[in-house]
Amino acid sequence: MREKDTRQKAGERNTVCASRTPHFILHPSSFILGMALCAMLTACGFHFRGQAAIPFQTVHVEAPGFSAFANDLERAIRAGSKTRIVDSRDQAEAVVQIVGESQEKHILSLSSGGKVREFELLYRVAYRLTDRTGVDLALPGEIVLRRDMTYDDTVVLAKESEELLLFRDMKTDAVHQMLRRLSLVKPAT
Repeated sequence: MREKDTRQKAGERNTVCASRTPHFILHPSSFILGMALCAMLTACGFHFRGQAAIPFQTVHVEAPGFSAFANDLERAIRAGSKTRIVDSRDQAEAVVQIVGESQEKHILSLSSGGKVREFELLYRVAYRLTDRTGVDLALPGEIVLRRDMTYDDTVVLAKESEELLLFRDMKTDAVHQMLRRLSLVKPAT
């Protein structure tokens, strides 16, 4: 008798488990809603980031001394557009001059004991965009990026690594902003 009850209960459990399995059937209204969402996204001008449409055939990037930003910008132009990077100003349709580049670190807040709790990190890039003769193609500009970083003096090495990563992230963001600004410039005719 006991064996029969156990089998019967096991059968009931299997039925309960079988009835709980989800059925993923696409309802027609879900399909219509999805299509409407896709249509709205395309109507608003949304598109995936592709190649940058820089309106110059050739560009020369100038920087005083060594600049990681200038190297990253050249690499991004080569990889993400049809524009060629040239070695001299005379061959270029446009010249991007990196006038200045700086990293700054400011105390943002202190604890009640006078210890630093937060820092503000700033990354600045000042630039000019000219033609090969030095005539401005756009107004001189500056890209300024800020990040806040909490600080704990018990994990100094980890916070130094975090600071380096944040500055690297800001440089990458600055390169993307520069590409967008270059793509908005109207070339001189």
